[in-house]
Amino acid sequence: MKKKIALLMMVLAVALSANAQFEKGKKFVGASLTGLNLSYNGNDKFNLGLNGQGGYFLIDNVLAMATVGYQGNGEAPDALTLGVGGRYYILQNGIFLGANVQYMHAYDDYNDVMPGVEVGYAFFINRFITIEPAVYYQQSFKDHSNYSTVGLRIGLGIYLP
Repeated sequence: MKKKIALLMMVLAVALSANAQFEKGKKFVGASLTGLNLSYNGNDKFNLGLNGQGGYFLIDNVLAMATVGYQGNGEAPDALTLGVGGRYYILQNGIFLGANVQYMHAYDDYNDVMPGVEVGYAFFINRFITIEPAVYYQQSFKDHSNYSTVGLRIGLGIYLP
C-alpha cells in the first residue's frame, strides 16, 4: 500500500510541475540529436544530425519556433537546414504535435524545401528542463525517394519564464 501511495505522489508531483510550463510568454531553447541509425531515407542509410531550436509561446500550449541543423553521414555531402515551425502541447501533459518547414542545402546543386510533422513528449526532469523524444517525418518534394525522412529525435529542452 505504501508503494502505491508513493507512486501516486510521484505522478502527481510530475503532473503539477509540468502544469504551468506551457503558458503564453514563456521561452524555449533546445537541442536534439538525430541519427545513430534512428533515421532513414533512401539516400542515407546511416545519418547523424544535430538541431538547435528556439521558440516563444504565443498563447497557452502553442509554441512558435525556429530551427537550425546539421546532418552528415560520411558518404554523401553534409546538409545544413534552416526552418520555422510550431508545436501544440496537448492538455498540459507534455505530449506535443508539431509541424514545420525546413530549407535544406545539401551540396552545391541540391536545395529543397521540406515540410514535416512530429509527435513527441516533453518529460520534465525539473521545473525547467526536459528530455524530449519525438518521432518525425520530413517530406521532400524535389527527390521524394532519396530525401524524405522518417526518424527518431532525442532532445533536451529548457523552458524559461
